[in-house]
Amino acid sequence: MFKKIMKGGHKKPSKSEANEPSSYNLGGSNVVVSHASRGGGALVPSSPVTATSPPPPPITSVTPLPLFRDVPVSERQALFLRKLQNCCFRFDFSDTVKDAREKEIKRQTLLELVDFIQSGASKIVSESCQEEMIKMVSLNLFRCLPPGSQENTGQEPADPEEEEPYLEPSWPHLQLVYELLLRYVVSTDTDTKVAKRYIDHSFVLNLLDLFDSEDPREREYLKTILHRIYGKFMVHRPFIRKAINNIFYRFIYETERHSGIGELLEILGSIINGFALPMKEEHKLFLIRVLIPLHKPKPIAIYHQQLSYCIVQFVEKDYKLADTVIRGLLKYWPVTNCTKENLFLGELEEVLEATQPVEFQRCMVPLFQQIARCLNSSHFQVAERALFLWNNEHIVGLIAQNRSVILPIIYPALEKNIQSHWNQAVHGLTANIKKMFMEMDPELFEECQRQYEEKQAKSKEVEEKRQFTWKRLAEAAAERDGVGGGEDYMITS
Repeated sequence: MFKKIMKGGHKKPSKSEANEPSSYNLGGSNVVVSHASRGGGALVPSSPVTATSPPPPPITSVTPLPLFRDVPVSERQALFLRKLQNCCFRFDFSDTVKDAREKEIKRQTLLELVDFIQSGASKIVSESCQEEMIKMVSLNLFRCLPPGSQENTGQEPADPEEEEPYLEPSWPHLQLVYELLLRYVVSTDTDTKVAKRYIDHSFVLNLLDLFDSEDPREREYLKTILHRIYGKFMVHRPFIRKAINNIFYRFIYETERHSGIGELLEILGSIINGFALPMKEEHKLFLIRVLIPLHKPKPIAIYHQQLSYCIVQFVEKDYKLADTVIRGLLKYWPVTNCTKENLFLGELEEVLEATQPVEFQRCMVPLFQQIARCLNSSHFQVAERALFLWNNEHIVGLIAQNRSVILPIIYPALEKNIQSHWNQAVHGLTANIKKMFMEMDPELFEECQRQYEEKQAKSKEVEEKRQFTWKRLAEAAAERDGVGGGEDYMITS
């Protein structure tokens, strides 16, 4: 039995284990690139390492190489691999003096690689070279991002327009790596069937992780590259949409912190624009479950412009979605945030411009109940923005067609503004709208005025009765206190 156990301890490796590659062959010398974490991998010569031999020392410097034009065409592929090896080194950019020569060599090498891919000479690049290039790109780009500016303090995120954006210190190299990846993706020489083996789901997920970078230059490159990947690699499209949705879900329901929401929405705006009709149920669910709830987070001002564009694209594509969108806006309408309320009113105007009469009629009652509340806002910008809706001809046309329902809802708000709003501009705009309704339908206007006056008279009568009742109670209490000699009484029902 002991012999059997000992024999089992020396099991032969399986074929799959024996054939599994353990190193990347770059320019004649083997280099191991560790992808265990996004923090970067160590580069070491990958001569066979056994349990008895110590690991080889790491490569610590880059070497100057000849230019592509200075070597024969037959040798350029080998030179391409050697240049990729040079670019696999990562440097500490917190110290500008340290490794200055090596940093410059790498920068020049990256420039040459970008020119090489862009010039069309990349036709000679074999499939294995493309694989090594994507590995080099991954090694440089996929890293642990520094903590956000608010993560360590616990403070609320500051206005991005007021604070200075974070700038990645290694950008002189990162920019060129991004440029190389972009040129590779958009090149007509790049075979999609080959490239999709290396630009796979894992690669796309790592790119999406980088959208949380606080450097706006990096997010701009990521936006362009991911958009190009979406356009070129049709097989990845459903996966990319699902992965972006997951980022949004986490942002809405967990963190409310992410630097790249605006850029991701820009990509989606272009994607939505290309949706075929009739629209798939999947896309409608995306509107209901993702885009509309994106109105909930506090930092909406950062990405509202892109979000509003996506929302309007849906309504323009399928006018029947207008009712869903407007009711969604009303669901997340802010109560105390006037800045956010102004954004909602601006978006509402754009949605109403694309709304047809039938859809408008379905939601006009709750819609104008909310608009009436905005008209009476003590914040003059909110009241003014709501009054500006009547400057839009399409919206005025929809209101005119349904004035018998809308005017009774908003007439009390208009009268209240005239009587008691503190801002003169709001007074003037309100008077103009009253005049517009009066000219539009004098009989309806007079009827609304009469109903308002009757309601006010009844309210005044109720208030007078209430005051009279309180007065009688006070008199009765005073009289009882006088008769009882100051004794305490308990009122019971």
